[in-house]
Amino acid sequence: MDTPVYEPPAEPDRTPRTNTIVDAPATHDACAQDYAAAGAVRATLDKQQRRAA
Repeated sequence: MDTPVYEPPAEPDRTPRTNTIVDAPATHDACAQDYAAAGAVRATLDKQQRRAA
């Protein structure tokens, strides 16, 4: 009877990649635009938090 051979799964690729969000410089204008664009997200989050309470 042959002994079974264990084959471990292949290792995932953990090579560091560039991240455009982290690499972009933070400016006041960019932050203001992000804040202005996220009004609907903040409103949805507020509604969800009120519902959960």
